[in-house]
Amino acid sequence: MKNWGYRKIGDSSENWPKDETGKAVEPSFLQHLTGSQLDIQMGINLLSAYNIPVMTVYPNDGEFGKLIMGFSGTGVDVYVPATMLDEAKEIIAAKAEDEKNAD
Repeated sequence: MKNWGYRKIGDSSENWPKDETGKAVEPSFLQHLTGSQLDIQMGINLLSAYNIPVMTVYPNDGEFGKLIMGFSGTGVDVYVPATMLDEAKEIIAAKAEDEKNAD
């Protein structure tokens, strides 16, 4: 039960960057995603497409809801390596700008 609420996306643990001592870089909170499971997966896959490893955490009882209903009603918290946080924010901001211009 130690990792309850944690979900590894693809091979994120193998791609997660290491610091100069060889330890994994600290994860940093990027954003909280809500909406349909498709919306959430598209946001995560966008980061993966840019080789940014992602770790997700289902807050509150979200992991339990995902287990029972197949999706988390509370959304998902997305974490990326602290060394890639600025790049991930730029990607998310560009996506939001593209969506705004499409309307």
